[in-house]
Amino acid sequence: MTHDGERAGHGTGAPGTRTGDTARVPSAVLRAPEARRADALHPGAWWVWALGLGAAASRTSNPLMLALLVVVAGYVVAARRSDAPWARSYGAFVKLGLLVIAIRLGFTVFLGSAIPGTHTVFTLPEVPLPDWAQGVRIGGRVTAEGLLFAFYDGLRLATLLICVGAANALANPARLLKSLPGALYEAGVAVVVAMTFAPQLIADVQRLRAARRLRGRPDRGVRGLVQVGLPVLEGALERSVALAAAMDARGYGRTAAVPARVRRTTAVLTLGGLLGVCAGSYGLLAAQGAGFGLPVLGAGVAAALAGLWLGGRRSVRTRYRPDRWGVRAWLVSGSGVAVAGLMIWAASADPGALTPGVVPLVAPELPLWPALGVLIGLLPAVAAPVPPRAGTASGRAPAAPATTAAPKTKELP
Repeated sequence: MTHDGERAGHGTGAPGTRTGDTARVPSAVLRAPEARRADALHPGAWWVWALGLGAAASRTSNPLMLALLVVVAGYVVAARRSDAPWARSYGAFVKLGLLVIAIRLGFTVFLGSAIPGTHTVFTLPEVPLPDWAQGVRIGGRVTAEGLLFAFYDGLRLATLLICVGAANALANPARLLKSLPGALYEAGVAVVVAMTFAPQLIADVQRLRAARRLRGRPDRGVRGLVQVGLPVLEGALERSVALAAAMDARGYGRTAAVPARVRRTTAVLTLGGLLGVCAGSYGLLAAQGAGFGLPVLGAGVAAALAGLWLGGRRSVRTRYRPDRWGVRAWLVSGSGVAVAGLMIWAASADPGALTPGVVPLVAPELPLWPALGVLIGLLPAVAAPVPPRAGTASGRAPAAPATTAAPKTKELP
């Protein structure tokens, strides 16, 4: 005899197989798992991947290569972005990148460019300046070479911003805070609170405006802004007080007593390591410092890690269920590092392909091997766990409720 509970656990497939056993089918093994708590990707892997794409963007001014990097970052974000409020920040970074390009072109139009050119696009009235302002002009001739150079430069900076926006949209800031060393915990809390304030503020404004529209009240103009802004500020103040109380109840800001010698050693190692990381990063990104960049960066990272380890002794907090850096995290972060390494190698082997000239005007060409190297950045779209969708706890569609007889309603006379 088959009980109802056993019958409910079986699907419509072969007898004796349950719907939950579909994960054991060999064809499903190759697919990325669902981003549950145990299978979620380490947030640091997303930042390593994004910084790798950003480092690759800093080594080229070829608009085709930069556009390819933007497409790779956008595709991964579209494939692995969750429905959380902080995951909606990618569009804001894209708009910020477009604004950067517009500002860079505007400076070239109104303030001129140091790039010589012979193809005049238009000429603006030039403002006469005193002798002590030689080398600076306002208005004058605007050339196609200057505009093209400004567009290449602005597009590179916009690509860097879009890569950072991809990391913000993919990495959970709360889980990233939990993964920080103990020495950076207090600074990380301040950063996470600042990052989550804007999405909450936007959500409150949208909710209040929708409520005013449902009541037939205006939600635009000065009056609507004042009547919406006051409840938003009141809600932000209440959240701040609740957050402060929760942090105080959890012992935030309390440190353990350590000797003064350990504190001084920690400060020297941390500051010296961060300076070494900055100098080494500049050496890797600049064409002149490729020889000393990697050793200085390695020494700086080692000193900074030692300082963070010593600084973590002052932290009295504990970690509950820390995130694991698994195989998929290595694949995601390794793809970004591979893109950066291949682009750095290509920039030293064939700099002309990654830095097209503007004098004379030439059409940029897409180099084959560097472009194939950039496509390695698409690996997270396959290797990273699939985030759950809205309306479900685990990404699957919710089960249909059991059909019950509707209660009879009593009609009003």
